[in-house]
Amino acid sequence: MKFTVAIDGPAAAGKGTISRAVAQHFGFAHLDTGLLYRAVGAKGGDPVAAARSLSPHDLARDDLRSLEAGQAASRVAALPEVRAALTAFQRDFARRDGGAVLDGRDIGTVICPDAEVKIYVTASPEIRARRRWLELGGDAAPESLADVLAQVRDRDDRDMNRADAPLKPAPDAVTLDTSEMSVEQAIAKALALISARLA
Repeated sequence: MKFTVAIDGPAAAGKGTISRAVAQHFGFAHLDTGLLYRAVGAKGGDPVAAARSLSPHDLARDDLRSLEAGQAASRVAALPEVRAALTAFQRDFARRDGGAVLDGRDIGTVICPDAEVKIYVTASPEIRARRRWLELGGDAAPESLADVLAQVRDRDDRDMNRADAPLKPAPDAVTLDTSEMSVEQAIAKALALISARLA
């Protein structure tokens, strides 16, 4: 069975958490496409060459979840040549047998416009910044909440206004605003949407 779930949204909206839970629930394969861009950014050097030579080893680095890797990912993701180098990999993954969940910023609009389910996960910048700040350690984090909020807004601006594949909901995506939702509520809503489509 080929069944693709495309989950897009800005940083720290909850799309990764929801995607992993959906994949586990339905037994689908999961790809965090942001990791591809984080790995390209973290490799350094020429980003296009890094994208073309990306290996599973590159995706296993333990520094890919850092703020620095996220900022680097946003910069290299704005390069059309990098996006082109990673598109085929993502599309092949999406149409594998057994179902697939891909989360990112252009899955429903560019990578998998024919996905069976498209969900756009969002939340206010303030809520997302607080979540990211807490992930980094809260009061023990190396950066203040205000700094993290500024970074979230900068990232949104870069991702939403880039010329190639800007972050935006697909016209037929269901928007899931997690600002006032618990993790469990957001996951339940996503599972219900997908179950309805599978039925």
